[in-house]
Amino acid sequence: MRVVSLVPSLTEAVARTLPGTLVGATDWCTHPAGLDVVRIGGTKNPDTARITALAPDLVIANEEENRAPDIAALRAAGLPVLVTDVRTVPEGIAELDRVLTACGARSRPRWLDDAEAVWSAPALPGPGGRVTAVVPVWRRPWMVLGRDTFAGDLLARLGVANLHAGHAERYPRIPLAELRAAGPDLVVLPDEPYRFTADDGPEAFPGLPCALVDGRCLTWYGPSLAEAPRRLAAALRAARR
Repeated sequence: MRVVSLVPSLTEAVARTLPGTLVGATDWCTHPAGLDVVRIGGTKNPDTARITALAPDLVIANEEENRAPDIAALRAAGLPVLVTDVRTVPEGIAELDRVLTACGARSRPRWLDDAEAVWSAPALPGPGGRVTAVVPVWRRPWMVLGRDTFAGDLLARLGVANLHAGHAERYPRIPLAELRAAGPDLVVLPDEPYRFTADDGPEAFPGLPCALVDGRCLTWYGPSLAEAPRRLAAALRAARR
């Protein structure tokens, strides 16, 4: 199999499970470290001509991360494109199974079994009691997690209730004053897609605990799922001390 991945988390999953299968990946595919494949541009602006020239047997994409016109262009060029659709942790695990099978895996990798077992545990680690949160994913303008998001479902399973989970939009723009006025117990600040840091983000929410979390653990469905509950719970607890 020759596979091109347009999704960082799927790149990591395929590279770890089926070494040598990937021939192309986006500029944002940072895991595993040292991945030596042709880079084909960003998730939103892939070089479709370069992808076609690689003659892949399969291109893997995601309906949220990748643009419909790019997917259509690849299909028009005669390339098979598998598009994942993920809104929950169980859907993420199921889609990983589907992708890896399509890429030639003859059995399920141990890391995927571990991830499913961790997220199926009756008592997941959490911040200690159920808490409410706002979860910005961008600033200038401020955007937060809204309805039907993978990250929102993941946090809910850890005992963190997203205050904007009922919003009509999946990633609504909310003025900062409204985010503060919502009165969350916690503000969750991932380091992607916007790179929130200790000096860029918490200062906007004076008096509120802010948890700086690994965006890969929060938003990627891949090998990181197995370690995500432990790492996220530690960051959430630390912010509330």
